Amino acid sequence: MAIKVGDHIPEGKFRVMTAEGPGWKSTDEVFKGKKVVLFAVPGAFTPTCHRNHLPGFLRHSDAIRAKGVDTIAVTAVNDVFVMTEWKKASGAEGKIEFLADGNGDFAKALDLTMDGSAGGLGLRSKRYSMLVEDGVVKQLNIEDAPGKAETSSAETLLRQL
Repeated sequence: MAIKVGDHIPEGKFRVMTAEGPGWKSTDEVFKGKKVVLFAVPGAFTPTCHRNHLPGFLRHSDAIRAKGVDTIAVTAVNDVFVMTEWKKASGAEGKIEFLADGNGDFAKALDLTMDGSAGGLGLRSKRYSMLVEDGVVKQLNIEDAPGKAETSSAETLLRQL
């Protein structure tokens, strides 16, 4: 059953780029004791994700943080190298944390996966946004169609804060 409001984020880990190279970051390190906006995309650099979804969170990052949010993060079923290059290419350094879910383990744990095989993408994360406070989901916005970023947009989540 898919994660829902009131549920705890499951234990897991993401790949992140550190000064020493690829490293791990646990869900506790991301969420424990913090107010976090997390959004997920089916894939880095894909059209809707790169041109629509991510830019909204960049544009509204100051307004989101002004609502008491400690961290804004994005996750995708991509490797840490792709996520690092996406962060650089989008100008998100220092504004949004990029969390690689290369094997889709986090997406699977949330039961928020989609099958992108028809487009050659394989298993991917559904597009969503959520507010998590100290590891508990407080808001959850799951997109109905993978080519849209309305329900899960930064603007929608900002209104919910």
